[in-house]
Amino acid sequence: MAENEQHILAAFDRDLEALQAHFLKLSGLTEAALTEAAVALETLDAAAADRVIAADAAIDALEEFIQMEAASLIARRAPIASDLRRVLAVMRAAHSLERVGDYAKNVAKRARVLPPSAPVEGHAGTIRRMSNLVVRMLDEATRALVQKDVKLAEAVRKRDLDIDQVYNTLFRSLFTYMMESPGNIGPSMHLHFIAKNIERAGDHATTIAEQALYLATGTMPTDPRPKAGIEV
Repeated sequence: MAENEQHILAAFDRDLEALQAHFLKLSGLTEAALTEAAVALETLDAAAADRVIAADAAIDALEEFIQMEAASLIARRAPIASDLRRVLAVMRAAHSLERVGDYAKNVAKRARVLPPSAPVEGHAGTIRRMSNLVVRMLDEATRALVQKDVKLAEAVRKRDLDIDQVYNTLFRSLFTYMMESPGNIGPSMHLHFIAKNIERAGDHATTIAEQALYLATGTMPTDPRPKAGIEV
């Protein structure tokens, strides 16, 4: 290989490593936002909710930066085959992370307005556990993408079923609570929409895992995602 070609490849590798570093930072920001939003709900901590809402701007800005850097990398280096797949997978996964940040902000906004009489105890703990599952999925999905780890990506994809099952159980519990008294309907609906946002965040973690599979194998999964129960 000519010296000039080696230099070009080394420069591309450095650019790609920098892009992946920004991607991992974005993952960390979204995971932190989702975790803090769930804690804000469980403790009805308005200050924590405000921090999550304010932090969304940094998530949006970093995602936009990643998209611009990825587009520039494609234009400057003209990657092909697996190199192009890696850049495209990072772009798509970064968009999914930005959407998770939006869901975390939505959770925080609803936690911010929940009345003290809301049925937070018990339900909020379930929502926090659900959020913890999603955060773990996000962490493993992003690592699977960076490391091109097929086994880890497939494991994340299968765990989306666990999120659905927790969501369905919570939905039934909240529905029962709403039937007990009309005064429970408003707060319970807030909790339902919070849970739905976290369930959607889990869907995006699964999407990132599918991008990892696309990167590693060259094809997207063709079998349906494992899903369970209620879609509301």
